Amino acid sequence: MAANGDDFSNASMENLMGHVEKRPISTIVFIVAMQKEAQPLIERLRLVKEVNSPFPKEVAWILFKGMYKDLNINIVCPGKDSALGVDSVCTVPASLVTYASIQALQPDLIINAGTAGGFKAKGARICDVYIVSSSAFHDRRIPVPVLDLYGVGMRKAFPTPNLIKELNLKVGRLSTGDSMDMSPHDKESITANDATVKDMEGAAVAYVADIFKVPTILIKGVTDIVDGNRPTSEEFLENLAAVTAQLDESITKVIDFISGKCLSDL
Repeated sequence: MAANGDDFSNASMENLMGHVEKRPISTIVFIVAMQKEAQPLIERLRLVKEVNSPFPKEVAWILFKGMYKDLNINIVCPGKDSALGVDSVCTVPASLVTYASIQALQPDLIINAGTAGGFKAKGARICDVYIVSSSAFHDRRIPVPVLDLYGVGMRKAFPTPNLIKELNLKVGRLSTGDSMDMSPHDKESITANDATVKDMEGAAVAYVADIFKVPTILIKGVTDIVDGNRPTSEEFLENLAAVTAQLDESITKVIDFISGKCLSDL
């Protein structure tokens, strides 16, 4: 199944690469699940909240925007759940805001940035920041031929060999699901996905971006060790501030590298 999944993602990436334009990147949209994750970058880049939102008035989605060097930077967060007042995390809100952002903002590049769990068995440590090489789902189990591949939905991220080399970034595969914990079934699927990091949005963002052929980079900071001996939720809350600060540093370097370059230069 892994080989067929790779064939699927390779075909998709080849199709995307055929659309790469030889012009400097102008508009970047960051999809970030929690505003807390984005706040250090919002402040560093002096982005402002868009009062006249391009999104439907019924949604709580938040857009922060501004110019940084020659780049039009947009950070989109799903905002708070209207009933419970908590961050609208997971794959459904991520898919919706990605679709809406592509339609409204017409980005040259999408960057999904945020926190993730890491696997010590794959070398991950707290505060490590990874560039994702490919993403897949681990909780869409459909034991029917071909539909099983659709469920996994493995997709390669947009290749950035020069960025990775210049900034000496760690690289790993991402597995996405809608639960913070890891059930035995999830663990089996995550192992099959050969994941180094695990989140609740990345593969969904990649899925939508792939439909519209928008190049996408995924950057994940490790807040907790999934295969460690501490509760995931406890580690996540304890390390959230430190990891978002580290993400801010890494993402700023990524933006500085992108400035003035074409997609093919990445």
